[in-house]
Amino acid sequence: MTAFKKGACLKRLIAITGAIGIGGVAFLYSGLYSMGADDPHYDITTWALETLRENSISRSSKNIEVPSDLDSVDRLLKGGADYNDMCAGCHLKPGKTESDFTLGLYPSPPNLADISRAGEDAQAADQRNFWIIKHGIKASGMPAWAPGHDDVRIWNMVAFLKRLPDLTEAQYQILTARGKSDEGHH
Repeated sequence: MTAFKKGACLKRLIAITGAIGIGGVAFLYSGLYSMGADDPHYDITTWALETLRENSISRSSKNIEVPSDLDSVDRLLKGGADYNDMCAGCHLKPGKTESDFTLGLYPSPPNLADISRAGEDAQAADQRNFWIIKHGIKASGMPAWAPGHDDVRIWNMVAFLKRLPDLTEAQYQILTARGKSDEGHH
């Protein structure tokens, strides 16, 4: 290829890149993309956001040390009461398939009472759940609970999440009830 042809190709590449950049900026400022929670994203947008979210959470959570006592009854009871107070409105509980929040949020929060854990790496799931509860997820409605909750309290919720899909409605009610001494906890 001659120097002239290389220069012409480079100019075309710069022109095309510039046009795409200007078009992208114009689209951002146009207001044409619907941001209404009742209007789903384009498939490519959903794919890009989900891929970014999953890879970010996986990278960020992989070195978190999981406590050895996650299966303790104390953690289960404390985490259950917090889950009921802070999470069940969006992520539901046994016997419930929707709420006002689940109907109005986009993307819809997962029903954590109905998620099968079969085949899942338990440690990776615990790390992931801890990271999500602690840091939240941008633009999803999932808040970061770290500002008001220490790591012990967050691990208690992770302990509860491990058992949640296996609970009946009655078991859930028992495990999530707060005693008189717990009422000021939340």
